[in-house]
Amino acid sequence: MMSKLKTIVWPKVILFGDSITQFSFQPNGWGADIANRLARKCDVVNRGLSGYNSRWAKIVLPRLISSHSSDDNINNNNVAAVTVFFGANDSSLEDKNPQQHIPLQEYSENLKEIIRLLALAGVSADRVIFITPPPLHEPAWEKECILKGCPLNRHNSVAGQYAQACVQAAGQCGTDVLDLWTLMQKDGQDFTVYLSDGLHLSEKGNQFVAQHLWGLLESRVAHLPFILPYWGDVDAKSPDSSLLCDQ
Repeated sequence: MMSKLKTIVWPKVILFGDSITQFSFQPNGWGADIANRLARKCDVVNRGLSGYNSRWAKIVLPRLISSHSSDDNINNNNVAAVTVFFGANDSSLEDKNPQQHIPLQEYSENLKEIIRLLALAGVSADRVIFITPPPLHEPAWEKECILKGCPLNRHNSVAGQYAQACVQAAGQCGTDVLDLWTLMQKDGQDFTVYLSDGLHLSEKGNQFVAQHLWGLLESRVAHLPFILPYWGDVDAKSPDSSLLCDQ
């Protein structure tokens, strides 16, 4: 009697964030780059939610990841890493964009709550990477705001405060952090090349994020094996013996 075949479990990297994460699977996006690097090793799952802030993120997170096996959400047992990338909307100016604005202290507490919720689902802090909001180019973003009939609703200096809060929260939670706001402005470089509209990432910005994120992510996935044999290693005369064996 033929024994039941063991289902192959593909580890997962979850990208959790706002529009900068949601759009990361577009051509030349940073999420697509990470997914390409992890092909045949890991599924990269996009859970980017355009326009969301950290308050809304902590509310929906339990619906996205569970400690119990389910076809509808992600089981923690095969989560290799999670990126948490919020702040670009939280740092909106309260008087100009009250719907998305989150006070700085609450933003910090929300990030810590996200870590707590992940831990409850079995995803430890060492598997989490915080990503700060990138810098904001105010003249370019103001043009976008005017096109939408509203005044400039974000400032780069305020985004920097949220980035600093993210870095501090990461230190308190024991997670790694990718500080885009600082790195993109390091040594006085022209950070505007990393932005497409003053807020979202350009192709260069996506490359920048992918490169620096991989530096933090690689150690978390380096142990993962190549799933299923390389085609040249398959026994052509008896493929079952190569393809149905446990890895």
